[in-house]
Amino acid sequence: MRNTVYGLKRLLGRKYRDPQVQKELQLLPFAVVETATGSVGIKVNYLNEEHVFSPEQCLAMLLTKLKDTSAVALQTQVNDCVISVPSYFTNNERKALLDSAAIAGLNVLRLFNETTATALSYGIYKQDLPAPEEKPRNVIFVDCGHSSLQVAACAFHKGKLRMLATAADPHLGGRDIDLILADQFCKDFQTKYRIDARSSARAFIRLLTEVEKLKKQMSANSTTLHLNIECFMEDKDVHSEMKRADMEALCDGLFQRVEITLRQCLEQSGLALEDIHAVEVVGGSTRIPAIKQIIEKVFHRSPSTTLNQDESVSRGCALQCAMLSPAVRVREFSVTDVQGYPIAVSWDASGDGEAPGEIEVFPVNHAIPFSKMLTFYRREPFSIRASYVGNVPYPDRNIGIWTVKDIRPTAEGKAQKVKVKVRINLHGIMNISSASLIESKESPDNDVPEEQQKINENSEQPQNETANGQPEEGEEKKEKKKKQIVKSVELPIESLTFGFSQVELNQYTEQEFKMIAADRQEKERADARNALEEYVYELRGKLSSDDELGPFVLDSDRETLTRQLDDMENWLYEEGEDCNRQVYQDKLTELKSKGEPIQLRRLEHDLRPAIIEEFARALQLGNKVVEQFRAKDPKYAHLTEDEMKKVEQTVVQSYKWLEEARSQLASTPKHVQPSITIAQIRQERTNFENVVTPIVNKPVPKPESPPKETKEAEKEVGDNAEQNQQQTNQNQEQPQQNCTQDEKMEWSST
Repeated sequence: MRNTVYGLKRLLGRKYRDPQVQKELQLLPFAVVETATGSVGIKVNYLNEEHVFSPEQCLAMLLTKLKDTSAVALQTQVNDCVISVPSYFTNNERKALLDSAAIAGLNVLRLFNETTATALSYGIYKQDLPAPEEKPRNVIFVDCGHSSLQVAACAFHKGKLRMLATAADPHLGGRDIDLILADQFCKDFQTKYRIDARSSARAFIRLLTEVEKLKKQMSANSTTLHLNIECFMEDKDVHSEMKRADMEALCDGLFQRVEITLRQCLEQSGLALEDIHAVEVVGGSTRIPAIKQIIEKVFHRSPSTTLNQDESVSRGCALQCAMLSPAVRVREFSVTDVQGYPIAVSWDASGDGEAPGEIEVFPVNHAIPFSKMLTFYRREPFSIRASYVGNVPYPDRNIGIWTVKDIRPTAEGKAQKVKVKVRINLHGIMNISSASLIESKESPDNDVPEEQQKINENSEQPQNETANGQPEEGEEKKEKKKKQIVKSVELPIESLTFGFSQVELNQYTEQEFKMIAADRQEKERADARNALEEYVYELRGKLSSDDELGPFVLDSDRETLTRQLDDMENWLYEEGEDCNRQVYQDKLTELKSKGEPIQLRRLEHDLRPAIIEEFARALQLGNKVVEQFRAKDPKYAHLTEDEMKKVEQTVVQSYKWLEEARSQLASTPKHVQPSITIAQIRQERTNFENVVTPIVNKPVPKPESPPKETKEAEKEVGDNAEQNQQQTNQNQEQPQQNCTQDEKMEWSST
């Protein structure tokens, strides 16, 4: 219990003194300490040593296991993936999740909001969505799971999904209901049995498990339900009861927060109630009748359960991963997500006396991914700070600081134009992606490149020309115009943001690979030990005198081998408990050298009669062929006497060998290695068939072709007959050609 880590989602990317972390520590049975950097450290026992891992490392271990499970199921290596995140995750938490994936060796194509994944799994299978020019289909998605509540409003068109608004309560889920009920039962047990369930972590976890079962029963029953736990604490059995109405009264504060979150999303989306097509619910806690009633109260419609309440998020992630993969063909479906919290950027004062500034670049529910270009006029390096605005479920609103370097004034000492690109990427992470210095320079025509001069000449032809193309008299010559050259120079950016540095990532990745190798070695060691233990039990169980291997071993040898097997079993559970793989393999090889001959004798004894019978049947067939040949059977008339004598001689020799082998095997005891093995019998049969089969299956020769003179005579007779037939036909047709119409009718009747 104290070495099993869970609940990483609420610890990811946070400091130890974060109020949320401190609240979580009261519920977690494993040890959590503060590291030198103020982060969360999880203390566990690994390879009989105390280790401290960060939540990001622990999550990387989980991702590694999921990666291996997927690779085994797909029979191929898995590298690319899409990972779902709660829609309320901030920049720092998202970067921490990406660091975990990097440690696990995964390439994250996209961090996908859970609400957006649910919407995608709903919309991509709908064939009746409105066309782009029609009014969209608006759907509300309510996801209330074990740990949080998330609500999203979406607009669907054919092949297109656009998120309108999201709202969330990170501390409102099925787990919070379980804790309220568990506290109530703790008070009840304190009164009835004088025991404090909170004082024992194991007892409290058992209570939470039973409370969760009771909560699920309440969703289908409004009667009084009983809770019974045997040997709960201090060898005492506990009993209590509760009704659904009691649960709803205890959790009334939570249910009020559900209504607040639903109304917040509805307000931000700007939708009227009549514009909402459906309200889809997912997540285990949406099965609670009180939550369904609140949804119906807010949206004036019954919640729909067409989606799989437990798999909709993972299904949406799988679809998004297929869309981003070049190897899978998926129907085109556009997904536009939104930013959950407003983001503002601020900057330092300039050297020209300009005051510091601040602007909100991405308001709440702004579409992502999205980039914006900010323009500054600076003569020296400066810094840009990004932070969240408003209420954010994270103690630190700061996102990061970016310093734009290598800025210098113009030759005249003026400030230069600097363009900075601010971007929220597919993962929902805000970043300063690039900065460039815009330099402009004036030069005469002869300083402009040749291609640019040609363009300028073509664009500056005089407008009033005579017929011969020459300027009119008296026109003044125009002075050479100054040309302006604009050049963009990329500027280096130094960032100070949350997350591991590349050096730390490399260090943690190397540590993860070492642990993977250690796990592989441990599995091989455990497999070798299990194989040895299994062989000991299997061989010993078959060695009794009336068992399957008993007749094939002497009594004295059986006793010796049984004693060795008993000693090996005792060694396995004493000195051999934690040996390396090679020791177990050597022990197994030693045992097999004594057990396999016995098993081989039994196998030979069981298979030998069928092999001998097959050989005898082949000899009978060969003898029958000889008899038919002697009886002048036309089927073998094409065979010569010498060939048949060879067959007869081979049959006699093989039959003699087989009879001698039968005699020797019949006189050999079962516990003695047979002098003639199955392999030898099969080889003798193969030798027999190699001699007899080509002779018996010899094809019958084809009949000889007639002489050449006979063929020519037959051809002449055929030609003469054909000529005679043609002449007869001509004679029959000739009268019809020379007679009149009446004669033709008469000829025809004749």
